[in-house]
Amino acid sequence: MKKTALLHGALSQVIAALGHGEMLVIGDAGLPVPPGVQCIDLALTKNIPGFLDTLRVVLSEMQVEKAIVAQETALLSPVIEAGIVALLPFTAVEQVPHEELKRLSGAARAIVRTGQFTPYANIILVAGVVF
Repeated sequence: MKKTALLHGALSQVIAALGHGEMLVIGDAGLPVPPGVQCIDLALTKNIPGFLDTLRVVLSEMQVEKAIVAQETALLSPVIEAGIVALLPFTAVEQVPHEELKRLSGAARAIVRTGQFTPYANIILVAGVVF
């Protein structure tokens, strides 16, 4: 059994396989998954697991170079935005329109679907390197 925080096998495998610059998306329950992009569906019920809890665990395993969020997040979901800032204090966080975030997610290695029922609780994590 793994000792680290992330126990989900498929998610752990995707993170281990990421190369520099590849993207992993963590999304709310309503974020569409483009055809051809792997969906790691963690959603159990409303808000379980939550977006910020999922992001926290993913960040314990993934080296992140930068993050991308929707511009709408700060205005319509300030608690989510504050949580992102708190979890990524030394990481550049780029803001794009939500439609652009959905377009970019089509190039992601995978989308992690959470049970979050909060609008714009989505983030694209761009893999960095540890050296």
